[in-house]
Amino acid sequence: MKLPRRQFLHLAAGAAVLPMVSRIARAQAYPSRPVRILVGFDAGSAPDILARLIGQQLSDRFGQPFIIENRLGAGSNIATEAVVKAPADGYTILLVSLANAVNTTLFDKLNYNFVRDISPVAAISRDPNVMVVNPSFPSKTAGDFIAYAKARPGQLSMASAGSGSSPHMAGELFKYMASVDMTHVPYRGSPPAITDLLSGQVHVYFAPISASLEYMKAGKLRALAVTTTSRADSLPDIPPLGDYVQGYEFSAFYGIGAPRDTSAEIVAQLNKEINAGLNDPKLKARLADLGSIAFSVSPSEFGQFISTETEKWAKVVRAAHLKPE
Repeated sequence: MKLPRRQFLHLAAGAAVLPMVSRIARAQAYPSRPVRILVGFDAGSAPDILARLIGQQLSDRFGQPFIIENRLGAGSNIATEAVVKAPADGYTILLVSLANAVNTTLFDKLNYNFVRDISPVAAISRDPNVMVVNPSFPSKTAGDFIAYAKARPGQLSMASAGSGSSPHMAGELFKYMASVDMTHVPYRGSPPAITDLLSGQVHVYFAPISASLEYMKAGKLRALAVTTTSRADSLPDIPPLGDYVQGYEFSAFYGIGAPRDTSAEIVAQLNKEINAGLNDPKLKARLADLGSIAFSVSPSEFGQFISTETEKWAKVVRAAHLKPE
């Protein structure tokens, strides 16, 4: 039977619309079950705390659990690779961090291309670190510390939360710009690094504020400087490290990413709800208490930011001849 031309065109147009309608319907139903947020750092670390805050916000807004799953190892590469290989359905997403930008150059070979294989969803925060020492350490200021370290090249140890982590990169930038020689001691996250700093096993740590704030308040750690160009709201009495090392500036970043080919509709939904949460005064205040600064952008803007950070830290990794440890 031959269809009239008008009827044929109508049916063809309807068939073309069906895939789009199906995608929209799936996105509207998202999420219909629990979502996993993979975090490449240990429980209690600064990234973990941020992920749990955002996870709770998303659970409240979507009405489905957003479960934090800590996948440790290889400077967050294990968690990242797990998300890269996950179905692109929005049910397995990644806490993106500075480590992802650094690892692109730090590791000679990865089983994925981060910029290509992870879809940027939303930023969460920019985070200053703080230079801390044990109260028994003789230096009272960052200037004193630099003089002390220069008089003892190679004798001081600098803890980190692992190669490529924000404490590591903040410390390497300090070593390079202040011309001091210290031995890097990597740990698996902030908690064990702080434990050894408290016991005097290492000399300095460029700690995430959220992981070290209570120790500073209790007098168990001494803050020498914050790593941003201005003072942190949570540490108003602590000067910027740039006051002692001209031009020094460092801040970590965190956000959410999804597997490549995750639908634009799901990415947009997640971005909308994350940004709405970041504009909530209660969450903003909680982030400020942790020393974090809310960072709301579109998926494309976050993607451009990641590309810029990846290029920036590639130069630092190469200049300092850094390798995974």
